[in-house]
Amino acid sequence: MFKKNKNNELENLIVQTKKKEKIKKESVDVKWILIVTITAFSISFGLSFISEMTIPNLSLILGILVTLLFILLGILFDIVGVSVTTADEAVFHSMNSRKVKGANIAVKFKKNADKVSSFCCDVIGDICGIISGVAATTIAAILVKDFNFNPLITSLTVAATIASLTIGGKAIGKSFAINKSDIILYEFAKIISIFYKGK
Repeated sequence: MFKKNKNNELENLIVQTKKKEKIKKESVDVKWILIVTITAFSISFGLSFISEMTIPNLSLILGILVTLLFILLGILFDIVGVSVTTADEAVFHSMNSRKVKGANIAVKFKKNADKVSSFCCDVIGDICGIISGVAATTIAAILVKDFNFNPLITSLTVAATIASLTIGGKAIGKSFAINKSDIILYEFAKIISIFYKGK
């Protein structure tokens, strides 16, 4: 009897999932996919070119600071991306009705949560990862040249350190983003509202 009920629940779950998948397939925004792909390519290409030209010429201290800056930037945007998907839209509709600064932006972000999250977590996250990788190579090269460290061990250690800082930071950030999603989205929307003049 228990097994039969379990099978029925599984079948119901499969049916519901297929319905959701059908809705998602119908609502796929091809234009957005093209825009975000082209934007990601353009930004990545431009920043990668700039970083390849400038980062290798940095000192050890500046190289470390640039790396930490982009790791932090990636973590911050990951927090925003998670917050957008988990925040309560009703809160911002209420704030928007009272004309609270930034609430209208927050509502727009929530209505396009998948796009905003994709841009913050994927586009910005990947770009920060690319630049951190370039900076890591520079740091490793300086350590090998100035301190005669073993090239292989140095490269692996620097890469592993950057990866662990990024992954650990994002893990902490995700927990924070889920717990404080409404506040984070509101503060982010308030900052964006400074530059956004639309109604």
